[in-house]
Amino acid sequence: MKWTRAVHHLETLAQTCGEMATRPSSIFPLRVVQLWAHGDVLGVPRDLDTVAVALVVDLPVEEVPWLCEPQGAQHWASATRLEKSPIERVWRSAHAPVWNHRVERPALLWDGTDGVAEPVLEALREGRGEEVRAGAPTAAELRARVDDEYGVSLRALRDRTRTYEERRWSPGKLEPVADALWRASGGYLDVLEARGHWGC
Repeated sequence: MKWTRAVHHLETLAQTCGEMATRPSSIFPLRVVQLWAHGDVLGVPRDLDTVAVALVVDLPVEEVPWLCEPQGAQHWASATRLEKSPIERVWRSAHAPVWNHRVERPALLWDGTDGVAEPVLEALREGRGEEVRAGAPTAAELRARVDDEYGVSLRALRDRTRTYEERRWSPGKLEPVADALWRASGGYLDVLEARGHWGC
């Protein structure tokens, strides 16, 4: 994917976030309040396979564990055609920092108050992502952040394991429950590895 195309995908998603914010909450109860870019698209212009974003939702931290999807996420992604775009997404709670050990120094592209951040998109088009990225946390701040993520991920893993055990032999589709457990496991293991790296 060419650099210009990658930034175009981000711009389109930012505009779509604004449009979705006006849709009735009775139809789309999951409310995305911020869109952040992170990863390679914040670097120097080059061809990319995908672009990475963080979608911030107005839900408690416990309902958005690392690498998990909050309730309504698939409905929102389907409505925005996000599934058909070369965009890798993570979901984050508005009640905790968006950044962590993977979402490093992200750049805010859209929020529900100020809309699309045109200067940020312009900087990305010109390969000046470094200028619009958030500041880097200290080592102590990152360790504390990873530790917080670990606690949330561990509770999510326990909760989804319990739900899977309860539903395993019950009538109905097991796939949604199994997928939720799979995501929680992946998030937990990723944060566990980060804790080991940072000595948490």
